[in-house]
Amino acid sequence: MAETGTGRTLVIIGGHEDREGRKVILREVARRVRRHAKAGDKNEPCGKIVVTTVASHQPEGYFEQYDSAFRDLGVGDVVELPVADRREANDPSRADYLDGADGLFFTGGDQLKITSQLGDTPILRRIRALYEAGGVVAGTSAGASALCATMLVRGTSQATHRIGDLHMAPGLGLIRGVIIDQHFAERGRMGRLLGAVAHNPDELGVGIDEDTAIVVHDESHFTVIGSGAVYVVDGDGISYSNIADEHDERVLSLHDVRIHVLSGGDGFDLKARRPVRE
Repeated sequence: MAETGTGRTLVIIGGHEDREGRKVILREVARRVRRHAKAGDKNEPCGKIVVTTVASHQPEGYFEQYDSAFRDLGVGDVVELPVADRREANDPSRADYLDGADGLFFTGGDQLKITSQLGDTPILRRIRALYEAGGVVAGTSAGASALCATMLVRGTSQATHRIGDLHMAPGLGLIRGVIIDQHFAERGRMGRLLGAVAHNPDELGVGIDEDTAIVVHDESHFTVIGSGAVYVVDGDGISYSNIADEHDERVLSLHDVRIHVLSGGDGFDLKARRPVRE
């Protein structure tokens, strides 16, 4: 499916993306940063990406990994945006880190740290402006989940979903109509994604494996890249759910839910709610 529209792009990563080998996912982020910078010489480093470790409780060392990776991929300027608390996030000078940026990258950690620190701040307003202007916004792991309007915060992995075992919150809202979960197959998160869709049947659940990403174009369709799979849970046709009828410890019942499994090169039409071949 061809890229159309305003050129708004999200790269939503399931975590543990390759940062030292072929770097397929980070290479795509870097390509879009360079393209937004409108480089004349493809061999010359160009473009600016801002990396924020706001999600991490122990951010030391995170930025250095991405700094090295993105510079190796031809990005000319890689800048760390440190945010320790909302006081710093509300400091107008912190938003200045985004001056001239062609991309923004959220690292992993805790998605609630992202939303609670950055919500309704000058930094978030600048990130939205960057996105609307055609810059790329990317997030890995917790940084992926935070990009949605409805954010999955926590729930039991490697287990059948029980009705009361799910916590959700408002996200950053850069993409609407989907709920993102990450580290998907590796941590056995199908149960909790089904639970999230049972709570919000009008939204698509999207589970993304590690070293795998969806590249979302104008919130209308996405393409899968990377080494793993993407799972799309569609609750539009659910005929029965016990989500509102049973006690919290009751196992979830969900009838007539549709699941698509996509691999690298597959696409998905978010408007038609259908997979497509690229």
